[in-house]
Amino acid sequence: MRPGSADTYDCDVLVIGGGIVGLSTAHAITRAAPGTRVTVLEKEPGPARHQTGRNSGVIHSGIYYRPGSLKARYAVRGAAEMVKFCAEYGIAHAVTGKLIVATDRAELPRLHALVQRGRENGIPVRELGPAQIAEYEPQVRGLAAIHVGTTGVCDYVAVARQLAAASGAELRYGGAVVRIDRRPGHGVAVRTRSGDVVRGRVLVNCAGLHCDEIARLTGDDPGMRIVPFRGEYYELARPELVRGLVYPVPDPAFPFLGVHLTRGVDGSVHLGPNAVPALAREGYGWATVRPRELAATLAWPGSWHLARRHWRYGAGELRRSLSKAAFTAAVRRLLPAVTEDDLVPAPAGVRAQAVLADGTLADDFLIRETPGAVHVLNAPSPAATAALPIGREVARRALTALGRSGGDRATAHRAAPSRP
Repeated sequence: MRPGSADTYDCDVLVIGGGIVGLSTAHAITRAAPGTRVTVLEKEPGPARHQTGRNSGVIHSGIYYRPGSLKARYAVRGAAEMVKFCAEYGIAHAVTGKLIVATDRAELPRLHALVQRGRENGIPVRELGPAQIAEYEPQVRGLAAIHVGTTGVCDYVAVARQLAAASGAELRYGGAVVRIDRRPGHGVAVRTRSGDVVRGRVLVNCAGLHCDEIARLTGDDPGMRIVPFRGEYYELARPELVRGLVYPVPDPAFPFLGVHLTRGVDGSVHLGPNAVPALAREGYGWATVRPRELAATLAWPGSWHLARRHWRYGAGELRRSLSKAAFTAAVRRLLPAVTEDDLVPAPAGVRAQAVLADGTLADDFLIRETPGAVHVLNAPSPAATAALPIGREVARRALTALGRSGGDRATAHRAAPSRP
């Protein structure tokens, strides 16, 4: 299999991955450079089957993220754009605001630090005492809290479907990638498990849980490994106990936000997620084990460095995974009225977390370029919130690469959006 000649390309830009980031990228390319041929290759029979469709549906405000980081800038901008997008296309959403609640005195300095971070990121934050917490959430208890008014919820699967419909891209589902041939100046040729070959001038890798594997298939060293973490959820049998969104004060040493309470657009309330190592990249339960993927995770030095560094935190997460009583206890810190009988098992999700060789968790969005390719190598939460600005940034890079590869240089140069 060899990349095609100039007149045998199936598309100008070939996007691998039909989650919200891949579809937003395709949408942004066709908006920025009309006439650019874009193909989205997705291994599942439809869009948004993994991270996009298996999360709590929160439109994040950006309060947690380091000022000036891509996460901070894109989440703040993306939250406003996501609300506008949902309103424009009639997609279910609500701007509910959320509480971040301190339940222990040791959490108060971290809560105050979040107030400062929110203000630095331009996010409206209101500080609350115990009586004011009850005004927002009568059943929630805490020593202090902050209210973040720009947080909301939406239906991200519907957003992904709308992006797919509006992009004008060719969508090829059921196309699991097994081989990629790339030659500088001659584009890429991608073979799927079914034997189809798709040729493009530029490759964009938005493969989420498999992005590092796709990077290696192109011949690039991603410099990281996706280590999958499963987030387990329960649904609250008495949703009337929670009005909106309630979060604990997160531990800044770990990228997960802790067990929180989320009232979705359908009125149901989800509790979670915790964060435990998954035994497969799409390991949505303990029974799903893929030996090859598990062996690759265990062979990565960063996995062991990470385990040594965070084993105490991990032990607590594992306990909550195996014990409903322990999970209930975590919820009761925020919502004392809840009982074990109130927790109904709900579908889990898996976070595609990039881990470096020294065990460092990639904290920011990670986008890398190589000749003829753009790789999105770390885009977990809040990537869904930030999907529209992320898509524009990846599109900008792809269009620049398209100009370099011998595509329509003039169009790529004129249409590519400026760097945010």
